[in-house]
Parts: sequence; structure tokens; C-alpha cells
Amino acid sequence: MFRTLLVGMLLACAARPAMAQTSDGEYYDALSSSNAAVIKAMHATIRRNLLDAAESMPAAEYAFKPTPEVRSFGQIVGHIASANFFFCAQAGGGQMPAMADYEKLTDKAALVKALSEALTYCDGVYGGTTDDNFGQIVKLLAAKPSQAGRGAVLFFNTTHNNEHYGNLVVYMRLKGHVPPSTARTQTPKD
Repeated sequence: MFRTLLVGMLLACAARPAMAQTSDGEYYDALSSSNAAVIKAMHATIRRNLLDAAESMPAAEYAFKPTPEVRSFGQIVGHIASANFFFCAQAGGGQMPAMADYEKLTDKAALVKALSEALTYCDGVYGGTTDDNFGQIVKLLAAKPSQAGRGAVLFFNTTHNNEHYGNLVVYMRLKGHVPPSTARTQTPKD
């Protein structure tokens, strides 16, 4: 009994700092009965984390790959930019505004610019999403054309962004950098 209680207390204490690493607030701050409000809050959090990570990684480390088989830090940033244009264009029912393969870029400034433009483009789509149009059917222009709800595409986009932010966090830590989501939770040292 005592061991179970002790393990539970340790897990509860460990969970609090872990949750704080992913956003500026608690998960329940982003939750509401409005799907549109939830997806907008999710986008705002990951948007900030992605752009801060891209800006804070030194240019010389954009070519870093933990192993030869995986994308470099810069390639992941480029992939995220391309994917955001792709998914937000479909959710918004428009044409993709950018057709470049950003994953092939190697210059940090160009990659940060592409990511910023992609996220700004998505801001308009997320901002225009309401509970009334959340379930609106949109055509997916993928290898296998299909349909999905506007909100589902946006949820997929935020999930994809979070997945790749996790990659960027690992790369940053391997290079000795504190990821922005963690840095914001740390108390400044005098």
C-alpha cells in the first residue's frame, strides 16, 4: 500500500514539469466545448514552438542529422513549411499559395522565412474556422483524392506539427540547446 502511494505521488510530481514543457499553460486552458476554439489554441501553441525552434537553432546546425537515415534539422523545418501550406490550403478550400519544395532548402534564413509564411497562411485558415464550418466537407488533393471535414484536416495538421516539433526538440537537445517550450517554463537565473 505504501509503495503504491509513493509511486503515485512521484508520478504526480513528475507529471507537472513534463506538462509545462509543452505550452505556456495547462492543457485544460485550451479545452472548451467549441471545436473551433480548441483547434485555434492548439495551432497557436505549436505555431509558436515551431517558429521559436527554427529561429533559435544556429544556422551551422541546420544540416545536423542524428543518423544518416533521417532528415536534417533544416529538412524537417522545410517539410513542416510545405505540409502547412498543403494542409491549410485543403482545409480552407483554396489553392496552395506556394509550390516550392522547402525541404530542399539549406539556408536557415530562407527556411525560417518559408516556415513563417506557411504558419501565417495557416493563421487565416484557422482564424476563419468556426463551429459552423468545422465539419464542412473539403476535397483532399492527395495521391488518393478523398474528402474530409475541415476541422479534421486542421486537427491532422496540428498533430503533424507536434510530431515534427518533437523531432526538432530531440535534435536541439542533442546539440546542447534548450527547446523553446522548455525554456519558457524555466525560471531565469539572476
